[in-house]
Amino acid sequence: MTETPGTGGTVRFETAADGDVGLLSPVSASPLVTALTGDRAVLAAILAVESGWAAVLEKAGLAAAGSAAVVASAAEAGRYDAADIALRAQGGGNPVIPLLGDLRKHVTALDGARIGAVKAVHTSLTSQDVLDTALMLLARNTVEAVLADLKCTTAALASLAEQHADTLGVGRSLTQHSLPFTFGLRAAQWFHGLAAAGRQLGNVQFPVQFGGAAGTLAAGTVLTDGSATNPFDLADSLATQLGLGTAPAPWHTDRLAVTSLGHALASVLDAAGKIAIDVLFLSRPEVAELAEPRAAGRGVSSAMPQKQNPVLSVLIRSAALQAPQLVAQLHLAAANFNDERPDAAWHTEWPALRQLLRLALGAAGHLRELAEGLQVFPDAMRRNLELAGPLLLAEGVGATVAPLLAEQDGRSGKEQLQAVVDQTLQAPAADQGATYRRLLRESVPAETLSDGQLAELLEPARYLGQAAEISRRILAAYPDFCRFTQLPAHPGSSADPDQNGASRG
Repeated sequence: MTETPGTGGTVRFETAADGDVGLLSPVSASPLVTALTGDRAVLAAILAVESGWAAVLEKAGLAAAGSAAVVASAAEAGRYDAADIALRAQGGGNPVIPLLGDLRKHVTALDGARIGAVKAVHTSLTSQDVLDTALMLLARNTVEAVLADLKCTTAALASLAEQHADTLGVGRSLTQHSLPFTFGLRAAQWFHGLAAAGRQLGNVQFPVQFGGAAGTLAAGTVLTDGSATNPFDLADSLATQLGLGTAPAPWHTDRLAVTSLGHALASVLDAAGKIAIDVLFLSRPEVAELAEPRAAGRGVSSAMPQKQNPVLSVLIRSAALQAPQLVAQLHLAAANFNDERPDAAWHTEWPALRQLLRLALGAAGHLRELAEGLQVFPDAMRRNLELAGPLLLAEGVGATVAPLLAEQDGRSGKEQLQAVVDQTLQAPAADQGATYRRLLRESVPAETLSDGQLAELLEPARYLGQAAEISRRILAAYPDFCRFTQLPAHPGSSADPDQNGASRG
């Protein structure tokens, strides 16, 4: 931390050691997020591209033998001051330019003019080649970590879906009780959204960028003139060197690689947000069907010691609510990539894409812990199911009984049964169940519907439709997201086994 006088007193400036530690973004404040997406990770990715390029050139005979080793040694991220590079980046508009100056100095110092390794640094590349490729490298590493957490989460959800296939609860439509439901189907639908989004994210491509100053490969053509290779071979070799995808052509102004990635990350956060908002509602004290896993210090209030806030869900939802604007920024930038290489639109991509990666990775970790430790309370689910009483079965009763009723006073069977419901709703809430049964019995002749048949129609477990088959079909559609031979515990999960996947009543 440094200090300098200002008009309002002493102004304190952060140093590289301080950095952005996520003080106002707790969902992404974790060592893993920092390691994979922080400024030092960005520097490391840029340096990896430059180092990889030197290796490609040496292998192709376009750089002196030994150049790659020297550049690789000079490209250790610990040698560089991210804060200083960020300040100097204002001179050229991107961090590659000042970083290259530092890299060349380190290469020259290590080489000692023995082999001229500095000639292998950035030859025929441009800043956009390096930064686009570096961001793809950063994104690939982050997405791998996101998918690892997602697959553990979906495995936990699949287990909940199977364990609670017959756990009765109530479905809700427009905030109101609608039909009997099962918690197993709810968990399966959570699984469905997350597995589909995870599959989409897993199919995202991370292409290398290599086009030169104007996307024509002019400098690369000069570089390879008279050699056994060509610029396209070099680009493919760089992709192999870095573990990225090949590209048929430079994509300086075609940003589908970026917008597709942003869309897939946002879809994951959409699915995570759906789970979070359901848990937030279902863990309300007056509902009490679910509870988040407990952990020391989590869910506390600064003023109310009795509170146990569902913080995991809050953090996950906060990430989901931020994602759409970030994706919109990527699309806005993509639509404004002018000329053969763009101006400010490119610059607006970087923070938006990185923030999406940070949010997705942070949320994925919290979601995994939530799913693996979710507490389920079947008795509370049954209690809430019974609040509506037999009225909850009115749809099924109508579908079965209305066709059996003769028209009366010009009213169809459906209209007669609607009148029974309307009259029932005029009774006090505590009496509506008994009232509905009585009025229904009075309206439907016993020879049309026996007492036993009526009781069966008013049994919630008899009106679940294809809930079990829907769950089965969902899980069967994503076998790669269902089972693992070994499921490591999330590092933040509770050590209390009774609070990890326990089913309580």
